[in-house]
Amino acid sequence: MLMITAKAMSSYMDLNADPCHDFYQYACGNWGIENPIPNDETAYDTFEILRENLDAVLKKLLEEQPTNKYHALSSKIWRNDAITKAKYLFQSCMNYDILEQRAEQPLLNLLDQLGGWPMLKPDWDSSQFDWVLLMAQLKLFGNDVLISEWVGPDIKNSDEYVIQFDQTSLGLPTKDYFLQPSNKMYLEAYKNYLIKISTLLGAPLDDASQQAEALINFETRLAKITSAPDERQNLSELYQRMSVGELRQLVPQIDWVQYLSLVLAHRVSISEPVVVFALKYIQDLVTLLGKTPSRTVANYLLWRFVRHRVSNLDDRFREAKQQFYYILFGREQAPPRWKDCISEVNDYFDMALGAMFVNKYFDEKSKSDTVEMTKEIMQSFLELLSETDWLDEETKDMAAQKLNAMTLRIGYPDFILNRQLLNERYKDVVIRPDQYFENTLNILQHLTREEQDRLGTPVNKSLWDTAPAVVNAYYSRNKNQIMFPAGILQPPFYHRFFPRSLNYGGIGVVIGHEITHGFDDKGRLFDKDGNLHQWWHEEAIEEFHDRAQCLIDQYSHYTVREVAMHVDGISTEGENIADNGGIKEAFRAYQRWLDENGDFNETLPGINATGDQLFFLNFAQIWCGAMRPEATRNKLQTGVHSPGKFRVIGTLSNSEDFASVFNCKLGTPMNPIKKCSVW
Repeated sequence: MLMITAKAMSSYMDLNADPCHDFYQYACGNWGIENPIPNDETAYDTFEILRENLDAVLKKLLEEQPTNKYHALSSKIWRNDAITKAKYLFQSCMNYDILEQRAEQPLLNLLDQLGGWPMLKPDWDSSQFDWVLLMAQLKLFGNDVLISEWVGPDIKNSDEYVIQFDQTSLGLPTKDYFLQPSNKMYLEAYKNYLIKISTLLGAPLDDASQQAEALINFETRLAKITSAPDERQNLSELYQRMSVGELRQLVPQIDWVQYLSLVLAHRVSISEPVVVFALKYIQDLVTLLGKTPSRTVANYLLWRFVRHRVSNLDDRFREAKQQFYYILFGREQAPPRWKDCISEVNDYFDMALGAMFVNKYFDEKSKSDTVEMTKEIMQSFLELLSETDWLDEETKDMAAQKLNAMTLRIGYPDFILNRQLLNERYKDVVIRPDQYFENTLNILQHLTREEQDRLGTPVNKSLWDTAPAVVNAYYSRNKNQIMFPAGILQPPFYHRFFPRSLNYGGIGVVIGHEITHGFDDKGRLFDKDGNLHQWWHEEAIEEFHDRAQCLIDQYSHYTVREVAMHVDGISTEGENIADNGGIKEAFRAYQRWLDENGDFNETLPGINATGDQLFFLNFAQIWCGAMRPEATRNKLQTGVHSPGKFRVIGTLSNSEDFASVFNCKLGTPMNPIKKCSVW
């Protein structure tokens, strides 16, 4: 294990680079040579390699035949057994012969049930059209079009579920794709994709082209009334709580009682509270819709629905999507079908697939190790908090209370190992091995019903709502909870036989990162119970903003030369705060571990580096990667994370610990005189 790890780490390094000049080049300079971007990827990095390895394991699990006991009862089991349902969903997705035989007919049947897609029907009757009714029908399949609605904890009272409304996404990544002349080629590709899908479903080319033009013009006007992320930074300003009756007075053009009664499947009172995050958008939307022909509105609503549902059809539609993705993201070919099928099963049967993975592959020792490391890294944050000279004592005390109240979820929820409880979770979902299209609809309706039915029930903050078999980690502001799924507890983040230098530089930094999210630009707005309110003194808020502004300015100066674009220091602020705090906390915890245990076995064979240096090397190599130019442009416009290179350079150039460990002289690029620090 150690020899393999050392060999891989060495192969990525550029030993000709000066670690004090560009540590990313030093740690990752040969990564791209060793790992060219596969044709079916838009980017390739350490995370993606881990995801691919995990997907291969999940594929093997899903392809295993049921035991004789279950096989004999298969006609009955698909109605009851969650794991069998997950396998049947995978089978239905992979059974291409049936998909080819059925072609587009399942979608056409569904569109007829929804009143017909005008793109396909020259004689479509607008007199029967009600956009609010259609929007509600699409919501039942999990599609938020025009307006986003969900039932979730109230951000100002996290113990109460409440109906919430917001603006929704557009058909391209950001509004600028519609509005900036420099993005014209992407808008044209989007229109061509719409036309191609329409004609595959039977629309005459001339009709499809004409209606597509009207649809794109409408969505461009929609983009103009949509707020960009940097206009939505202040949650307190966006938040407006009111009754359904009050919302009806503010936006009388929408029958809110009818819409909510359909979505919630029960009559809604006008006194029912709702939270609205985009009131002006909704008011502007109804004005726009009042000026738009019904045919165009219906075309748009159903296009946003159709675009998702063609993923459940045959390969003609996958090829059309690939042509669009090549222009939008630079992806050279579609991934093999099995990868998409694995992703869908993990989205829809996350706990069932997680149970299969955990039962066979999860090392329980990693759970106890991660719990212990989390305690140590929380202790580091408390120490940094006590040493902070810009916070008043009362705010410090409340921040410490928040940290101590932070809950931890590691690996998986216990219930998934109880077959009866696992089956209960999916008992209402019907899955057949030969009906992929219907299977997906059944799951989407089930998930929507499950979410909407939470209204009126107490919030259970111990609920685990993340797939166990994923390579990621999370912090929930509403729950004040950090979560590390089983899928991330593997090399290079963690291994029980790794030197502690690698574990602290890997999963340790991730733990510190997630803890720090509780105190970043948005996390700090929420108290220990997950409620949004001002618990900081005004002077402390000003001091925080001054320090955060230093990071915003620092990262905004970074340029991605390949596309001649700057990093957006405002959009990435929270992640940059978490990166900078996380590495400081993890290194401090590692030093404490060394004080107690010594530095024996803290190095790797064949790598001339101390344990302290390996800590920073492993941190950096987690962010080794490459990305196609088109995908880079998209990420810089839409992402909340800085590119991997600048997550390394930005974080380490602010670290006194790093400069000391690598003996970087003050004034070198990796040890600048001016450094930024929030925590």
